[in-house]
Amino acid sequence: MKEKNTFWFAMLTPLVVGGLSGLLSKKGMDMYQAAADKPALSPPSILFPIVWTILYLLLGYSLYRVYTSDSLNKRDATIAFSVGLVLNFLWSPVFFNLQAYTIASVILVALIIAIIIMMVTFYKADKVSCYLQIPYLLWLCFALYLNIATNHIN
Repeated sequence: MKEKNTFWFAMLTPLVVGGLSGLLSKKGMDMYQAAADKPALSPPSILFPIVWTILYLLLGYSLYRVYTSDSLNKRDATIAFSVGLVLNFLWSPVFFNLQAYTIASVILVALIIAIIIMMVTFYKADKVSCYLQIPYLLWLCFALYLNIATNHIN
């Protein structure tokens, strides 16, 4: 029973945190999507919730695998995961609501570094969990491009 609860906690935590961040940023997101000037490679708005949901599920599943592993590194991996999740949460309100694009870029760079550290600690605990984070890292790099390009447009 404990492992089942751990599974659901790990899976739901990134979804709830990401969903709350999105909910708090909804008005700013709507204004961004309505804006005429967006970076050249901006995907359609429907893609964002789909991609983020998949990434949050991969994050949760990786956390579950690491947390239930026998690794001595799972504490460090869980801390790295938590730091990344906090930075992930902060980015949307800073970018969309405050339109503080430079600060949002700094948050994204810190998030990318945190995710690389998380991936290294995940790798020590469970290699599959590390590999499952490659799409997240790539998406964050793409988000950094969009963030920087938006800053240059505005």
